Amino acid sequence: MLYHLLYPLAQYSIVFNVLRYVTFRSIGAFITSLIFTLLAGPAIITMLRNKAAVEQIDEDVPERHRIKQGTPTMGGLIILVSLLASSLLWNVLTNSAIIMMYLTTLWLGIFGFLDDYLKNFVKAKKGLIPKYKLWGQIGISIIFSLAIYFTSDASNNVATLQIPFFKDMYIYLGLGFIPFAVFMIVGTSNAVNLTDGLDGLAAGTLAIASIGLGIMAYIKGNFIVADYLNLEYIQNAGELTVFISALVGTLIGFLWFNSFPAQVFMGDTGSLSLGGILAVISILLKEQIFFVIIGMIFVIEALSVITQRSWFKYTKKKYGTGRRVFLCAPIHHHYELKGLHEVKIVIRFWIIAILLVAIGLSTLKLR
Repeated sequence: MLYHLLYPLAQYSIVFNVLRYVTFRSIGAFITSLIFTLLAGPAIITMLRNKAAVEQIDEDVPERHRIKQGTPTMGGLIILVSLLASSLLWNVLTNSAIIMMYLTTLWLGIFGFLDDYLKNFVKAKKGLIPKYKLWGQIGISIIFSLAIYFTSDASNNVATLQIPFFKDMYIYLGLGFIPFAVFMIVGTSNAVNLTDGLDGLAAGTLAIASIGLGIMAYIKGNFIVADYLNLEYIQNAGELTVFISALVGTLIGFLWFNSFPAQVFMGDTGSLSLGGILAVISILLKEQIFFVIIGMIFVIEALSVITQRSWFKYTKKKYGTGRRVFLCAPIHHHYELKGLHEVKIVIRFWIIAILLVAIGLSTLKLR
């Protein structure tokens, strides 16, 4: 919005010329989103508490989580409001990639909000019925995937998948891009949702992974840097840098309230939408494999649940009694039951996430 309102004034004063630069607007988006989050957070938390939108602790999580009963949830509202407000201020609103990000944020945000609403206001213990939730996510993801596929121009064919470990190696997916993209969006959305189980775990890990995607977006959106690193230049990637900067600022601001002991939980309103947002960004950048590397924490969390459930069902069918691989899944609860404090678990997961981003970025030179 500021770009559209103030940049035309550059012909009268050179001061407004700074709005041309992605770096300036990215910094502005980061600062603005962080401030918005810190200002809006207390009011939204109070509103959620007054509406009795509070966490109901599941029976299968570690006993120490009982003290968290009654903590406001649906804190994803803080994230979505601050992210959209900041992006609307600093992004070029006619950019096709940014329009796609707004649609992703709103649709998945509404979907997550509906799930939280049913849990907290209608008092449906599991929210949306799991199979309806899954098919709803798949349906929305198909629409997004079709939109991305058929609106991309020939010079920026999103159906091309870049292999980060090799120079000039691409895989053309063709129409196979659509089921692949659906799997990425649905899988990441649910993986982030599973990661949101300890104070600050999902928000901090998301912020770190977002920084990795932000760096990649800036590089691919800068013709000179992309050419030097032998990467494909993507015209819309620069604007994604501004959007990602707003996302990082929002997540860091949310940690102010979500770090241990949490004043508010993200809820499905935040986790389902944020996972989808990162997946769509990686698709638009054609860096899905890079995203898998830097977001390996989410992959491991999801795999731990799949492994636990599959092994339990298999052993129950074979032996009559279900057996477990982990003390509790997702895997962060396993470490809790091993005796580690959740703060130590969260910080160690953050450290691993930082290492993964460093590994992912190191592949730039391998290309």
